[in-house]
Amino acid sequence: MDLTQGDLLSEASEVTPGRQNLYNRTAMAQFTFQVNGKRQRLDTDPERPLLEVLREDLQLTGTKYGCGEGQCRACTVLLDGKPVTSCLTPIRAAAGKAITTIEGLAAQDRLHRVQQAFLDAGAMQCGYCVPGMILTTCALLKNNPHPNDAQIIAALNGNLCRCCGYPSIIAAVRLAAKEDSDASAQ
Repeated sequence: MDLTQGDLLSEASEVTPGRQNLYNRTAMAQFTFQVNGKRQRLDTDPERPLLEVLREDLQLTGTKYGCGEGQCRACTVLLDGKPVTSCLTPIRAAAGKAITTIEGLAAQDRLHRVQQAFLDAGAMQCGYCVPGMILTTCALLKNNPHPNDAQIIAALNGNLCRCCGYPSIIAAVRLAAKEDSDASAQ
């Protein structure tokens, strides 16, 4: 069957606004998970990217769409404490798990120590990569509170900064690790 431009326009006009309609080809399923400590329940296509669910359904826009291929890691979130590229992670993989986005780090009116370190070190220019860098740093420091430069670089390898702010980003990670050491010593 050949479709004409008119057929395509007619079909498009019957679709309600929102990208989730691209996924209605498969059965909907219900998913329950925690986002930033809050229980969420959602009916959606199991293959929808976590990034899309966070941004469009939950209005958590701090997680950025960069490349859509998992190559830049601007979309990094923590899934049960581990960094994942949310553009490639289907929502089914988050079922029953805890998701932390950049919005979930600050407590009350106080920035998380990694957020504060990035601010203090001037580790952001355009800011697009910063949420992914910060969340990756949080995971690193949870597993290795005192990383050396080689370990910092290895952990952040793959998180792209198009402004080339890597020296200040590494300085921010060092600062966050030092602040953790200072707080532990008290």
